[in-house]
Amino acid sequence: MVFVAPQRLPGLDVIPATRKLEPTLREWIDDHPFDHGPAPRRFAGIILVDRRGWILLQERDEFPRIDPEKWGLAGGHVDPGEDFEPAAHRELEEETGVRLPAGGLQLFREFVVDHREVYGSWDVMQVFVAATDLTDADIDCREGRQIVFVDPTVARGLDLSSAATDIVPAFLDSDVYASMAP
Repeated sequence: MVFVAPQRLPGLDVIPATRKLEPTLREWIDDHPFDHGPAPRRFAGIILVDRRGWILLQERDEFPRIDPEKWGLAGGHVDPGEDFEPAAHRELEEETGVRLPAGGLQLFREFVVDHREVYGSWDVMQVFVAATDLTDADIDCREGRQIVFVDPTVARGLDLSSAATDIVPAFLDSDVYASMAP
């Protein structure tokens, strides 16, 4: 399953049942235009991959406004005037005590995340990744209940935050992850 831009649908090779639903789908799209608002909030997320291919995830506690008591990425708000990558480095250090060298993170992808419940908006998150030799013992959990490396098969079954629900499988299914995992 993949997401496609509505204008690409007519040119796709789809099963007959999907083609039959196309007018209804177009009507729904027209009635529900995507609008992330006048000034979407910006977030930076980080996924580190350890030597086993396990990914760093944060179990959020009950205090955050966004997705309390769910599993998500290390990261957070990009400050006004700040670029995404420096924000990712800052957030990683603030939440884990881990300081990576400049250029130590690679942009994986930009996502639109649903924060309508809390902020009433669709926001933008850039996700940065890196392979690492770090272990759980090297991570200082400074926010949330725990920040640990999680087996990918377990990660897929966790109660993930709304953003991580899209991001974690996309990353685990990517060539970027495959290049980092043993």
